[in-house]
Amino acid sequence: MTLSPPSLKVELTAPDISAYRQSNVGIDYVTRLDSGKPGPHVIVQALTHGNELSGAITLDYLFKQNFQPTSGVVSFIFANVAAYAMWDPQNPDGNRYVEEDFNRVWSDEVLNGPRDSVELRRARELVAYIDTADYLLDLHSMSAPSAPLMVCGVRPQGGQKSVNLSAKIGLPEWLMMDTGHANGLRMIERAAFGDPHKHNTAILLEAGQHWEKACEQIARETTLKFLKVTGVADAQWVDARCSLPPVEQKVVQVTEGYAAKSLDFEWLDVYNGLEVIEQAGKALAEDAGHTLRTPYDNAVLVMPTRSKRFAVGNTMVRFGRIESLT
Repeated sequence: MTLSPPSLKVELTAPDISAYRQSNVGIDYVTRLDSGKPGPHVIVQALTHGNELSGAITLDYLFKQNFQPTSGVVSFIFANVAAYAMWDPQNPDGNRYVEEDFNRVWSDEVLNGPRDSVELRRARELVAYIDTADYLLDLHSMSAPSAPLMVCGVRPQGGQKSVNLSAKIGLPEWLMMDTGHANGLRMIERAAFGDPHKHNTAILLEAGQHWEKACEQIARETTLKFLKVTGVADAQWVDARCSLPPVEQKVVQVTEGYAAKSLDFEWLDVYNGLEVIEQAGKALAEDAGHTLRTPYDNAVLVMPTRSKRFAVGNTMVRFGRIESLT
């Protein structure tokens, strides 16, 4: 029998972001803060997915704290605002996106191709600006109540430089390098971010379960520390607003993922993520007559999807091994 996960309480309040629509770069919901001094262009993006509230809360906090960079340029982006506008705390899974996943459209082939959707139109508005970033932090959260983790991309395509940046930040405990997604390129993998020979570096924070209170603090303090280590924020200003200590970080190297073969995919137990399954061959899920099993001993389950809103081809879980930080 399939075990259903317990219902997840919405502990966060979605902020009103309408005041941030007016832009000083000509793109709605993009704000550019220029110190007037030399330094990198650092972007923090929230709302890649419309129901992931902690990123919007973080940017709202930084605006209300009157954050100003001490060098370089910092840009704040609210991404999929059309999906966010559909937020309903009574149906918190209902507005991840409008028509398609905003974080699977970032290849030039897709962006320059003939397809059209709400998400693609927004991505086409943003892509040239995104490509000017020296450093990018993309704020996300997860459907299951898993420990926070930093997604560092694919090892041969810039993953190691993202791990190195995450190590300087000191949060969160878990860092992940993976194999990408079969159904589309993520923003952190596009262009220079995915080139190990370029300095441009992007990381994606999964701050915890979408609507749990702790997710808010992880997103906020990781962002503050990111601004500090990239050299655009005053260290004392950041430190006065942070209370989470650095942690001993671990790297999970994802070896493979599993994509849904049907809409009948069902877990056989409740998995939140980062469980280590000792034995190879353990049955985890059923999917249209196929049994999903662990591929090897001591497999780490990474980001098992708990959302009821998925499509055939969506990644349902990844398998990984724990490796050294370097």
